Amino acid sequence: MQTLSLFFNLLVIFLVTRVSDAFTRKDFPDDFLFGAATSAYQWEGAFDEDGRTPSVWDTYSHTYSRYNGDIACDGYHKYKEDVKLMAEMGLEAFRFSISWTRLIPNGRGPINPKGLLFYKNLIKELRKYGIEPHVTIYHYDLPQSLEDEYGGWINRKVIEDFTAFADVCFREFGDDVKLWTTINEATIFAIGSYSDGLSPPGHCSPYELINCSTGNSSTEPYIAGHNMLLAHASASKLYKLKYKNKQRGTIGLSIYAFGLSPYTNSTEDEIATQRAQDFLFGWMLKPLVFGDYPDVMKRVLGPRLPVFSEEEIEQVKGSSDFIGIIHYTTVLITNPTPKPSLLSPRHDFYADMGVEFVHIGKYSLYEWESIPWGLEIVLEYVKESYNNPPIYVLENGKPMKHDSMLQDTPRVEYIQGYIGSVLNAIKNGSDTRGYFVWSLIDVYELLSGYMHPYGLYYVNFSDPGLKRSPKRSASWYTGFLNGKIDVTSQDITQLKRNFSGSSSM
Repeated sequence: MQTLSLFFNLLVIFLVTRVSDAFTRKDFPDDFLFGAATSAYQWEGAFDEDGRTPSVWDTYSHTYSRYNGDIACDGYHKYKEDVKLMAEMGLEAFRFSISWTRLIPNGRGPINPKGLLFYKNLIKELRKYGIEPHVTIYHYDLPQSLEDEYGGWINRKVIEDFTAFADVCFREFGDDVKLWTTINEATIFAIGSYSDGLSPPGHCSPYELINCSTGNSSTEPYIAGHNMLLAHASASKLYKLKYKNKQRGTIGLSIYAFGLSPYTNSTEDEIATQRAQDFLFGWMLKPLVFGDYPDVMKRVLGPRLPVFSEEEIEQVKGSSDFIGIIHYTTVLITNPTPKPSLLSPRHDFYADMGVEFVHIGKYSLYEWESIPWGLEIVLEYVKESYNNPPIYVLENGKPMKHDSMLQDTPRVEYIQGYIGSVLNAIKNGSDTRGYFVWSLIDVYELLSGYMHPYGLYYVNFSDPGLKRSPKRSASWYTGFLNGKIDVTSQDITQLKRNFSGSSSM
Protein backbone atom coordinates (compact mmCIF):
# COMPACT_ATOMS: atom_id res chain seq x y z
CA MET A 1 0.00 0.00 0.00
CA GLN A 2 2.90 2.36 0.71
CA THR A 3 4.31 1.66 -2.76
CA LEU A 4 0.93 2.47 -4.31
CA SER A 5 0.57 5.66 -2.27
CA LEU A 6 4.03 6.92 -3.25
CA PHE A 7 3.55 6.07 -6.91
CA PHE A 8 0.08 7.51 -7.01
CA ASN A 9 0.97 10.76 -5.27
CA LEU A 10 3.89 11.31 -7.63
CA LEU A 11 1.62 10.68 -10.61
CA VAL A 12 -0.99 13.10 -9.32
CA ILE A 13 1.60 15.83 -8.63
CA PHE A 14 3.19 15.38 -12.06
CA LEU A 15 0.00 15.36 -14.07
CA VAL A 16 -2.44 17.55 -12.18
CA THR A 17 -0.02 20.42 -11.63
CA ARG A 18 0.38 20.64 -15.39
CA VAL A 19 -3.01 22.39 -15.51
CA SER A 20 -1.95 25.01 -12.98
CA ASP A 21 -2.21 27.86 -15.50
CA ALA A 22 -5.55 29.55 -16.15
CA PHE A 23 -7.21 28.80 -19.48
CA THR A 24 -10.21 29.96 -21.48
CA ARG A 25 -12.02 28.87 -24.62
CA LYS A 26 -9.63 31.07 -26.61
CA ASP A 27 -6.68 28.88 -25.60
CA PHE A 28 -8.02 26.10 -27.82
CA PRO A 29 -7.58 26.10 -31.60
CA ASP A 30 -10.17 28.17 -33.46
CA ASP A 31 -11.58 25.10 -35.23
CA PHE A 32 -11.76 23.00 -32.06
CA LEU A 33 -15.37 21.95 -31.39
CA PHE A 34 -17.02 22.06 -27.98
CA GLY A 35 -20.31 20.21 -27.92
CA ALA A 36 -22.68 17.95 -26.03
CA ALA A 37 -24.13 14.57 -26.88
CA THR A 38 -27.15 12.28 -26.78
CA SER A 39 -28.26 9.16 -28.65
CA ALA A 40 -31.52 8.31 -30.40
CA TYR A 41 -32.94 5.73 -27.99
CA GLN A 42 -31.90 7.69 -24.93
CA TRP A 43 -33.24 11.08 -26.09
CA GLU A 44 -35.98 10.73 -28.69
CA GLY A 45 -38.70 8.60 -27.07
CA ALA A 46 -41.70 8.19 -29.43
CA PHE A 47 -40.77 4.52 -29.55
CA ASP A 48 -43.77 3.40 -31.62
CA GLU A 49 -44.71 6.61 -33.43
CA ASP A 50 -44.61 7.51 -37.10
CA GLY A 51 -43.45 4.13 -38.36
CA ARG A 52 -40.61 3.36 -35.96
CA THR A 53 -40.28 -0.36 -35.13
CA PRO A 54 -38.52 -2.10 -32.20
CA SER A 55 -34.75 -2.32 -31.92
CA VAL A 56 -32.81 -4.71 -29.72
CA TRP A 57 -32.58 -1.89 -27.17
CA ASP A 58 -36.38 -1.75 -26.90
CA THR A 59 -36.48 -5.50 -26.37
CA TYR A 60 -33.61 -5.51 -23.90
CA SER A 61 -34.91 -2.66 -21.76
CA HIS A 62 -38.39 -4.16 -21.57
CA THR A 63 -36.96 -7.58 -20.69
CA TYR A 64 -34.17 -6.81 -18.22
CA SER A 65 -34.91 -3.38 -16.73
CA ARG A 66 -37.68 -1.49 -15.00
CA TYR A 67 -36.70 1.54 -17.10
CA ASN A 68 -36.90 2.09 -20.84
CA GLY A 69 -36.67 4.75 -23.52
CA ASP A 70 -40.31 4.61 -24.64
CA ILE A 71 -40.72 8.30 -23.80
CA ALA A 72 -37.23 9.24 -22.56
CA CYS A 73 -37.07 13.05 -22.59
CA ASP A 74 -39.20 13.22 -25.77
CA GLY A 75 -36.57 14.76 -28.00
CA TYR A 76 -38.60 13.57 -30.99
CA HIS A 77 -41.28 16.16 -30.24
CA LYS A 78 -39.17 18.68 -28.32
CA TYR A 79 -36.11 18.87 -30.58
CA LYS A 80 -36.67 22.53 -31.46
CA GLU A 81 -36.80 23.43 -27.77
CA ASP A 82 -33.60 21.48 -27.14
CA VAL A 83 -31.78 23.02 -30.10
CA LYS A 84 -32.75 26.45 -28.79
CA LEU A 85 -31.18 25.53 -25.45
CA MET A 86 -28.01 24.54 -27.32
CA ALA A 87 -27.97 27.86 -29.14
CA GLU A 88 -28.50 29.84 -25.94
CA MET A 89 -25.62 27.91 -24.39
CA GLY A 90 -23.33 28.73 -27.31
CA LEU A 91 -22.86 25.06 -28.16
CA GLU A 92 -20.64 24.62 -31.20
CA ALA A 93 -21.58 21.03 -32.04
CA PHE A 94 -24.21 18.45 -31.16
CA ARG A 95 -23.61 14.72 -31.31
CA PHE A 96 -26.66 12.52 -31.85
CA SER A 97 -27.41 9.18 -33.48
CA ILE A 98 -29.80 7.99 -36.17
CA SER A 99 -32.37 5.41 -35.07
CA TRP A 100 -32.02 2.62 -37.64
CA THR A 101 -35.63 1.50 -37.15
CA ARG A 102 -37.00 5.04 -37.37
CA LEU A 103 -35.29 5.57 -40.71
CA ILE A 104 -35.61 2.03 -42.15
CA PRO A 105 -38.26 0.20 -40.10
CA ASN A 106 -37.60 -3.27 -41.53
CA GLY A 107 -33.84 -2.95 -41.16
CA ARG A 108 -33.46 -2.96 -44.93
CA GLY A 109 -35.63 -1.80 -47.78
CA PRO A 110 -38.05 1.14 -47.86
CA ILE A 111 -37.23 4.39 -46.07
CA ASN A 112 -39.75 5.72 -43.57
CA PRO A 113 -40.65 9.22 -44.86
CA LYS A 114 -41.63 10.51 -41.40
CA GLY A 115 -38.37 9.29 -39.87
CA LEU A 116 -36.42 10.84 -42.72
CA LEU A 117 -38.22 14.14 -42.25
CA PHE A 118 -37.48 14.18 -38.51
CA TYR A 119 -33.73 13.93 -39.00
CA LYS A 120 -33.72 16.41 -41.88
CA ASN A 121 -35.61 18.88 -39.70
CA LEU A 122 -33.30 18.29 -36.74
CA ILE A 123 -30.20 18.88 -38.86
CA LYS A 124 -31.79 21.94 -40.46
CA GLU A 125 -32.58 23.35 -37.02
CA LEU A 126 -29.00 22.80 -35.86
CA ARG A 127 -27.61 24.46 -38.97
CA LYS A 128 -29.94 27.42 -38.51
CA TYR A 129 -28.14 28.22 -35.25
CA GLY A 130 -24.67 27.43 -36.57
CA ILE A 131 -24.37 24.19 -34.57
CA GLU A 132 -22.28 21.47 -36.23
CA PRO A 133 -24.08 18.09 -36.34
CA HIS A 134 -21.87 15.12 -35.46
CA VAL A 135 -23.83 12.02 -36.40
CA THR A 136 -23.34 8.54 -34.98
CA ILE A 137 -24.83 5.99 -37.37
CA TYR A 138 -25.11 3.13 -34.87
CA HIS A 139 -25.63 3.45 -31.11
CA TYR A 140 -26.69 0.02 -29.76
CA ASP A 141 -30.06 -0.06 -31.57
CA LEU A 142 -29.95 -2.85 -34.18
CA PRO A 143 -33.38 -3.56 -35.69
CA GLN A 144 -34.95 -6.43 -33.78
CA SER A 145 -35.99 -7.92 -37.11
CA LEU A 146 -32.35 -8.40 -38.12
CA GLU A 147 -31.47 -9.85 -34.72
CA ASP A 148 -34.31 -12.35 -35.12
CA GLU A 149 -33.44 -13.14 -38.73
CA TYR A 150 -29.74 -13.93 -38.42
CA GLY A 151 -28.34 -12.99 -35.01
CA GLY A 152 -27.23 -9.42 -35.69
CA TRP A 153 -23.60 -8.54 -35.07
CA ILE A 154 -22.37 -12.12 -34.72
CA ASN A 155 -23.32 -12.80 -38.35
CA ARG A 156 -21.42 -11.33 -41.28
CA LYS A 157 -24.73 -10.53 -42.98
CA VAL A 158 -24.88 -7.44 -40.75
CA ILE A 159 -22.02 -5.88 -42.74
CA GLU A 160 -24.13 -5.57 -45.88
CA ASP A 161 -27.20 -4.31 -44.01
CA PHE A 162 -25.19 -1.78 -42.00
CA THR A 163 -23.50 -0.48 -45.14
CA ALA A 164 -26.87 -0.04 -46.85
CA PHE A 165 -28.17 1.84 -43.79
CA ALA A 166 -25.09 4.06 -43.80
CA ASP A 167 -25.56 4.67 -47.52
CA VAL A 168 -29.04 6.09 -46.85
CA CYS A 169 -27.63 8.33 -44.11
CA PHE A 170 -24.84 9.65 -46.32
CA ARG A 171 -27.16 10.24 -49.27
CA GLU A 172 -29.94 11.93 -47.32
CA PHE A 173 -28.00 13.93 -44.71
CA GLY A 174 -24.43 14.17 -45.96
CA ASP A 175 -24.70 17.59 -47.59
CA ASP A 176 -25.19 19.05 -44.10
CA VAL A 177 -23.22 16.53 -41.98
CA LYS A 178 -19.43 16.68 -42.08
CA LEU A 179 -18.65 14.47 -39.08
CA TRP A 180 -19.71 10.82 -39.04
CA THR A 181 -19.04 8.14 -36.44
CA THR A 182 -19.97 4.71 -37.72
CA ILE A 183 -20.28 2.72 -34.47
CA ASN A 184 -20.48 4.00 -30.91
CA GLU A 185 -17.79 2.81 -28.46
CA ALA A 186 -17.22 -0.41 -30.41
CA THR A 187 -15.01 -1.98 -27.73
CA ILE A 188 -17.35 -1.73 -24.76
CA PHE A 189 -20.30 -2.44 -27.06
CA ALA A 190 -18.80 -5.81 -28.01
CA ILE A 191 -17.87 -6.57 -24.39
CA GLY A 192 -21.10 -5.41 -22.77
CA SER A 193 -23.39 -6.93 -25.37
CA TYR A 194 -21.63 -10.23 -26.06
CA SER A 195 -19.43 -10.99 -23.04
CA ASP A 196 -21.16 -9.42 -20.02
CA GLY A 197 -24.78 -9.43 -21.15
CA LEU A 198 -25.21 -5.92 -19.72
CA SER A 199 -26.23 -4.12 -22.91
CA PRO A 200 -28.47 -5.02 -25.86
CA PRO A 201 -28.96 -7.66 -27.14
CA GLY A 202 -27.72 -9.14 -23.84
CA HIS A 203 -25.65 -12.14 -24.89
CA CYS A 204 -23.32 -14.01 -22.51
CA SER A 205 -22.46 -17.46 -21.28
CA PRO A 206 -24.73 -18.61 -18.45
CA TYR A 207 -23.12 -17.75 -15.13
CA GLU A 208 -24.49 -17.87 -11.64
CA LEU A 209 -24.91 -14.10 -11.32
CA ILE A 210 -25.90 -13.30 -14.92
CA ASN A 211 -29.18 -14.30 -16.52
CA CYS A 212 -28.46 -14.52 -20.24
CA SER A 213 -30.72 -16.65 -22.38
CA THR A 214 -28.18 -17.02 -25.17
CA GLY A 215 -24.55 -16.36 -25.99
CA ASN A 216 -20.95 -17.50 -25.64
CA SER A 217 -18.72 -15.05 -23.77
CA SER A 218 -15.52 -16.72 -24.93
CA THR A 219 -16.17 -16.26 -28.67
CA GLU A 220 -19.01 -13.84 -29.43
CA PRO A 221 -17.37 -10.57 -28.33
CA TYR A 222 -14.51 -11.18 -30.75
CA ILE A 223 -16.81 -12.22 -33.61
CA ALA A 224 -19.01 -9.17 -33.04
CA GLY A 225 -15.97 -6.88 -32.76
CA HIS A 226 -14.55 -8.30 -35.99
CA ASN A 227 -17.81 -7.70 -37.82
CA MET A 228 -17.98 -4.15 -36.43
CA LEU A 229 -14.54 -3.39 -37.86
CA LEU A 230 -15.52 -4.84 -41.23
CA ALA A 231 -18.86 -2.98 -41.22
CA HIS A 232 -17.11 0.27 -40.34
CA ALA A 233 -14.53 -0.28 -43.07
CA SER A 234 -17.23 -1.11 -45.61
CA ALA A 235 -19.22 2.04 -44.80
CA SER A 236 -16.05 4.13 -44.81
CA LYS A 237 -15.03 2.77 -48.22
CA LEU A 238 -18.50 3.53 -49.58
CA TYR A 239 -18.39 7.08 -48.24
CA LYS A 240 -14.98 7.79 -49.68
CA LEU A 241 -15.82 6.36 -53.10
CA LYS A 242 -19.33 7.77 -53.47
CA TYR A 243 -19.74 10.86 -51.30
CA LYS A 244 -16.56 12.36 -49.86
CA ASN A 245 -15.47 14.39 -52.89
CA LYS A 246 -18.79 16.21 -52.97
CA GLN A 247 -19.73 16.32 -49.29
CA ARG A 248 -16.22 16.90 -47.86
CA GLY A 249 -16.90 15.09 -44.61
CA THR A 250 -14.85 12.79 -42.38
CA ILE A 251 -15.70 9.39 -40.94
CA GLY A 252 -14.38 7.53 -37.91
CA LEU A 253 -14.96 4.79 -35.34
CA SER A 254 -15.23 5.35 -31.59
CA ILE A 255 -13.95 3.25 -28.70
CA TYR A 256 -14.49 3.32 -24.95
CA ALA A 257 -11.21 4.26 -23.29
CA PHE A 258 -10.47 3.77 -19.61
CA GLY A 259 -7.50 5.68 -18.31
CA LEU A 260 -5.02 2.91 -17.50
CA SER A 261 -2.05 3.16 -15.16
CA PRO A 262 -0.01 0.55 -13.24
CA TYR A 263 -1.06 -0.12 -9.65
CA THR A 264 2.60 -0.24 -8.60
CA ASN A 265 5.89 0.35 -10.39
CA SER A 266 6.60 -3.39 -10.51
CA THR A 267 7.48 -5.02 -13.82
CA GLU A 268 4.49 -7.34 -13.45
CA ASP A 269 2.03 -4.45 -13.21
CA GLU A 270 3.65 -2.59 -16.08
CA ILE A 271 3.34 -5.68 -18.29
CA ALA A 272 -0.27 -6.15 -17.15
CA THR A 273 -1.03 -2.54 -18.05
CA GLN A 274 0.41 -3.01 -21.52
CA ARG A 275 -1.73 -6.14 -21.92
CA ALA A 276 -4.80 -4.16 -20.88
CA GLN A 277 -3.92 -1.45 -23.39
CA ASP A 278 -3.62 -4.04 -26.15
CA PHE A 279 -6.99 -5.60 -25.31
CA LEU A 280 -8.90 -2.37 -24.62
CA PHE A 281 -7.26 -0.06 -27.20
CA GLY A 282 -5.31 -2.21 -29.62
CA TRP A 283 -8.19 -4.59 -30.30
CA MET A 284 -9.80 -1.95 -32.53
CA LEU A 285 -7.09 0.65 -33.05
CA LYS A 286 -4.30 -1.63 -34.27
CA PRO A 287 -6.39 -3.00 -37.18
CA LEU A 288 -7.55 0.53 -38.04
CA VAL A 289 -4.02 1.96 -38.04
CA PHE A 290 -1.73 -1.01 -38.78
CA GLY A 291 -4.04 -3.63 -40.29
CA ASP A 292 -4.17 -6.47 -37.75
CA TYR A 293 -4.87 -7.44 -34.14
CA PRO A 294 -2.25 -7.15 -31.36
CA ASP A 295 0.08 -10.12 -31.06
CA VAL A 296 -0.89 -10.71 -27.43
CA MET A 297 -4.54 -11.15 -28.42
CA LYS A 298 -3.56 -13.62 -31.11
CA ARG A 299 -1.46 -15.55 -28.62
CA VAL A 300 -4.04 -15.62 -25.81
CA LEU A 301 -7.13 -16.22 -27.92
CA GLY A 302 -5.77 -18.51 -30.61
CA PRO A 303 -8.54 -19.69 -32.97
CA ARG A 304 -11.21 -17.77 -30.98
CA LEU A 305 -9.94 -14.55 -32.57
CA PRO A 306 -11.18 -14.13 -36.15
CA VAL A 307 -8.62 -13.64 -38.90
CA PHE A 308 -8.61 -10.87 -41.49
CA SER A 309 -8.09 -11.83 -45.12
CA GLU A 310 -5.48 -9.87 -47.04
CA GLU A 311 -8.25 -7.93 -48.76
CA GLU A 312 -9.90 -7.13 -45.41
CA ILE A 313 -6.61 -5.94 -43.93
CA GLU A 314 -6.28 -3.42 -46.74
CA GLN A 315 -9.87 -2.30 -46.33
CA VAL A 316 -9.76 -1.88 -42.53
CA LYS A 317 -6.33 -0.27 -42.39
CA GLY A 318 -6.65 3.49 -42.74
CA SER A 319 -10.46 3.39 -42.79
CA SER A 320 -10.87 5.94 -39.98
CA ASP A 321 -10.26 9.62 -40.64
CA PHE A 322 -10.41 10.13 -36.87
CA ILE A 323 -10.78 8.15 -33.66
CA GLY A 324 -13.64 8.87 -31.30
CA ILE A 325 -12.71 8.53 -27.63
CA ILE A 326 -15.35 7.93 -24.98
CA HIS A 327 -13.86 8.39 -21.52
CA TYR A 328 -15.29 8.63 -18.03
CA THR A 329 -12.87 7.24 -15.48
CA THR A 330 -9.43 5.79 -14.76
CA VAL A 331 -8.38 2.49 -13.20
CA LEU A 332 -5.11 1.14 -11.90
CA ILE A 333 -3.97 -2.18 -13.36
CA THR A 334 -2.34 -5.03 -11.49
CA ASN A 335 -1.29 -8.52 -12.45
CA PRO A 336 -3.81 -10.85 -10.79
CA THR A 337 -2.93 -13.29 -8.06
CA PRO A 338 -4.55 -16.69 -8.66
CA LYS A 339 -7.32 -17.33 -6.15
CA PRO A 340 -8.81 -20.74 -5.45
CA SER A 341 -12.54 -20.79 -6.10
CA LEU A 342 -15.33 -23.29 -5.83
CA LEU A 343 -17.05 -21.69 -8.81
CA SER A 344 -16.26 -22.68 -12.37
CA PRO A 345 -13.76 -20.27 -13.91
CA ARG A 346 -15.26 -17.69 -16.24
CA HIS A 347 -14.19 -17.59 -19.86
CA ASP A 348 -14.90 -14.10 -21.11
CA PHE A 349 -13.17 -10.95 -22.31
CA TYR A 350 -11.92 -9.88 -18.88
CA ALA A 351 -10.60 -13.36 -18.07
CA ASP A 352 -8.79 -13.38 -21.41
CA MET A 353 -7.25 -9.97 -20.70
CA GLY A 354 -5.90 -11.36 -17.43
CA VAL A 355 -5.61 -8.22 -15.31
CA GLU A 356 -7.31 -6.81 -12.23
CA PHE A 357 -8.80 -3.32 -12.04
CA VAL A 358 -8.15 -1.31 -8.90
CA HIS A 359 -10.62 1.54 -8.74
CA ILE A 360 -9.39 4.87 -7.44
CA GLY A 361 -11.32 6.16 -4.45
CA LYS A 362 -15.08 5.77 -4.39
CA TYR A 363 -16.46 3.85 -7.35
CA SER A 364 -19.78 2.38 -8.44
CA LEU A 365 -21.69 2.07 -11.69
CA TYR A 366 -23.27 5.42 -10.84
CA GLU A 367 -20.45 7.41 -9.27
CA TRP A 368 -16.69 7.71 -9.64
CA GLU A 369 -13.85 10.04 -8.86
CA SER A 370 -12.87 12.96 -11.06
CA ILE A 371 -9.43 12.00 -12.41
CA PRO A 372 -8.64 14.44 -15.23
CA TRP A 373 -5.08 13.22 -15.76
CA GLY A 374 -6.54 9.86 -16.85
CA LEU A 375 -7.91 11.40 -20.04
CA GLU A 376 -4.57 13.04 -20.71
CA ILE A 377 -2.93 9.63 -20.37
CA VAL A 378 -5.38 8.22 -22.94
CA LEU A 379 -4.75 11.00 -25.46
CA GLU A 380 -1.00 10.77 -24.99
CA TYR A 381 -1.04 6.98 -25.37
CA VAL A 382 -3.07 7.09 -28.59
CA LYS A 383 -0.79 9.83 -29.93
CA GLU A 384 2.39 7.88 -29.24
CA SER A 385 1.14 4.38 -30.11
CA TYR A 386 -1.12 4.99 -33.11
CA ASN A 387 0.55 7.70 -35.19
CA ASN A 388 -1.23 10.65 -33.57
CA PRO A 389 -4.60 10.34 -35.34
CA PRO A 390 -7.19 13.11 -35.22
CA ILE A 391 -9.31 12.57 -32.10
CA TYR A 392 -12.71 13.71 -30.91
CA VAL A 393 -13.58 13.14 -27.26
CA LEU A 394 -17.16 12.14 -27.99
CA GLU A 395 -18.36 11.51 -24.43
CA ASN A 396 -17.16 12.67 -21.04
CA GLY A 397 -19.32 13.46 -18.05
CA LYS A 398 -20.37 12.71 -14.51
CA PRO A 399 -23.53 10.94 -13.29
CA MET A 400 -25.31 12.37 -10.27
CA LYS A 401 -28.47 11.36 -8.45
CA HIS A 402 -31.54 12.73 -10.17
CA ASP A 403 -33.48 15.04 -7.92
CA SER A 404 -34.63 18.64 -7.89
CA MET A 405 -31.22 20.00 -6.94
CA LEU A 406 -29.72 22.02 -9.76
CA GLN A 407 -26.48 22.94 -7.98
CA ASP A 408 -24.35 20.17 -9.51
CA THR A 409 -21.00 21.64 -8.45
CA PRO A 410 -19.18 18.27 -8.60
CA ARG A 411 -20.13 18.02 -12.26
CA VAL A 412 -18.76 21.52 -12.91
CA GLU A 413 -15.47 20.55 -11.26
CA TYR A 414 -15.39 17.32 -13.26
CA ILE A 415 -15.97 19.00 -16.64
CA GLN A 416 -13.51 21.85 -16.13
CA GLY A 417 -10.84 19.43 -14.95
CA TYR A 418 -11.23 17.22 -18.00
CA ILE A 419 -11.32 20.14 -20.41
CA GLY A 420 -8.02 21.21 -18.85
CA SER A 421 -6.57 17.76 -19.49
CA VAL A 422 -7.59 17.98 -23.15
CA LEU A 423 -5.82 21.32 -23.44
CA ASN A 424 -2.68 19.85 -21.87
CA ALA A 425 -2.74 17.00 -24.40
CA ILE A 426 -3.13 19.44 -27.29
CA LYS A 427 -0.21 21.53 -26.03
CA ASN A 428 1.80 18.30 -25.93
CA GLY A 429 1.06 17.57 -29.58
CA SER A 430 -2.15 15.52 -29.53
CA ASP A 431 -4.33 16.13 -32.59
CA THR A 432 -7.51 16.34 -30.52
CA ARG A 433 -10.17 18.34 -32.34
CA GLY A 434 -13.28 18.30 -30.18
CA TYR A 435 -14.81 17.66 -26.76
CA PHE A 436 -18.43 16.62 -26.13
CA VAL A 437 -20.06 16.56 -22.72
CA TRP A 438 -22.35 13.62 -22.03
CA SER A 439 -25.11 14.57 -21.92
CA LEU A 440 -26.94 17.67 -23.11
CA ILE A 441 -29.94 16.96 -20.89
CA ASP A 442 -31.01 14.18 -18.54
CA VAL A 443 -31.71 11.15 -20.72
CA TYR A 444 -32.49 7.48 -20.22
CA GLU A 445 -29.28 5.69 -19.20
CA LEU A 446 -28.60 2.05 -19.99
CA LEU A 447 -27.43 1.03 -16.52
CA SER A 448 -29.31 3.43 -14.26
CA GLY A 449 -32.46 4.41 -16.11
CA TYR A 450 -33.42 7.86 -14.87
CA MET A 451 -31.87 7.65 -11.41
CA HIS A 452 -28.32 8.90 -12.10
CA PRO A 453 -28.32 11.07 -15.22
CA TYR A 454 -25.48 13.14 -16.65
CA GLY A 455 -27.39 16.09 -18.08
CA LEU A 456 -26.37 19.72 -18.17
CA TYR A 457 -30.12 20.39 -18.14
CA TYR A 458 -32.45 18.86 -15.57
CA VAL A 459 -35.55 17.12 -16.91
CA ASN A 460 -38.56 16.86 -14.61
CA PHE A 461 -39.78 13.39 -15.54
CA SER A 462 -42.85 13.84 -13.33
CA ASP A 463 -43.97 16.81 -15.39
CA PRO A 464 -46.17 15.89 -18.40
CA GLY A 465 -44.29 18.53 -20.37
CA LEU A 466 -40.89 17.17 -19.29
CA LYS A 467 -39.73 20.65 -18.37
CA ARG A 468 -36.03 21.40 -18.87
CA SER A 469 -34.13 23.54 -16.36
CA PRO A 470 -30.45 24.56 -16.49
CA LYS A 471 -28.16 23.11 -13.85
CA ARG A 472 -25.11 24.95 -12.59
CA SER A 473 -23.06 22.90 -15.07
CA ALA A 474 -25.12 24.31 -17.97
CA SER A 475 -24.48 27.84 -16.73
CA TRP A 476 -20.77 27.12 -16.30
CA TYR A 477 -20.44 25.59 -19.78
CA THR A 478 -22.35 28.55 -21.26
CA GLY A 479 -19.98 31.00 -19.60
CA PHE A 480 -16.93 29.05 -20.71
CA LEU A 481 -18.07 28.75 -24.32
CA ASN A 482 -18.88 32.44 -24.50
CA GLY A 483 -15.56 33.54 -23.04
CA LYS A 484 -17.04 34.78 -19.79
CA ILE A 485 -15.45 32.11 -17.59
CA ASP A 486 -11.87 31.02 -17.38
CA VAL A 487 -10.50 28.23 -15.26
CA THR A 488 -8.16 29.93 -12.83
CA SER A 489 -5.27 28.69 -10.79
CA GLN A 490 -7.53 28.87 -7.74
CA ASP A 491 -10.05 26.56 -9.43
CA ILE A 492 -7.35 24.02 -10.20
CA THR A 493 -5.96 24.23 -6.67
CA GLN A 494 -9.42 23.41 -5.35
CA LEU A 495 -9.71 20.51 -7.78
CA LYS A 496 -6.38 19.13 -6.56
CA ARG A 497 -7.49 19.52 -2.95
CA ASN A 498 -10.80 17.75 -3.63
CA PHE A 499 -9.04 14.98 -5.53
CA SER A 500 -6.41 14.40 -2.88
CA GLY A 501 -9.00 14.30 -0.12
CA SER A 502 -11.27 11.84 -1.90
CA SER A 503 -8.66 9.39 -3.17
CA SER A 504 -6.34 8.83 -0.23
CA MET A 505 -5.38 5.15 0.16
